[in-house]
Amino acid sequence: MTGAWLWGYVSAMAAGALLFLRWSASPKGVPAVEYRVAIAVPVWSGLWYAVMALGGGQVDGDGHPVYWARYVDWSVSASLLLTALALTATHALPHRHPRLLVALVGANLAMILSGLLGDLATDPWPQYLFFGLGALGLLAILALIYGPLRAVARRQPHRLYRAYREAALLLGGLWLGYPVIWLLGPSGVGMLGGTADTALFVLLSIASKVGWGALDLARLRELGARGELPLGGSP
Repeated sequence: MTGAWLWGYVSAMAAGALLFLRWSASPKGVPAVEYRVAIAVPVWSGLWYAVMALGGGQVDGDGHPVYWARYVDWSVSASLLLTALALTATHALPHRHPRLLVALVGANLAMILSGLLGDLATDPWPQYLFFGLGALGLLAILALIYGPLRAVARRQPHRLYRAYREAALLLGGLWLGYPVIWLLGPSGVGMLGGTADTALFVLLSIASKVGWGALDLARLRELGARGELPLGGSP
């Protein structure tokens, strides 16, 4: 049953990549880099989930499989999602504010590494220690998204700022689901079995990667079609 969920995820990622590729042929004023980032997310993520579906990318973690491939996926795909959000925040501005992006990606990598170490730990106290560190990493990301990056996005035209605000709220809300599933699953208190844990991660990841990416791009394409997507930073 777990394998079916994993292959279903791979299929969803393939569909998402094809959708974004199709949209890129008619960009509607959205820079090419936005499409490249959107396509890279499901391609990268789908490849690693295919590895898991084929029985790889895992080790034994005190009686339950630890999918280290999942963390390899998240380290890149989540960083790309933050990049896409930062591009939306700075689209109409002359600078991309790379330091903010570096801070976001750094906090994301620290969060992902903490989750992996907590998953690999065999005693409760290091498990929850690393879980706590990962939660702090997520809080740092949310603080950056709703603080400095939002302040940057506010300098743009109102409709573009509103697109950023909606994208940021949705991404933050979706990402809050990851630590909850992790905590309830085999890596945490064990209230969820392996199949349920995989199913929830699959559904949440589809929503976070393909769903969120489609909504972010669709909003920008809508503004571009109306001629309300001003030129800004370099692509």
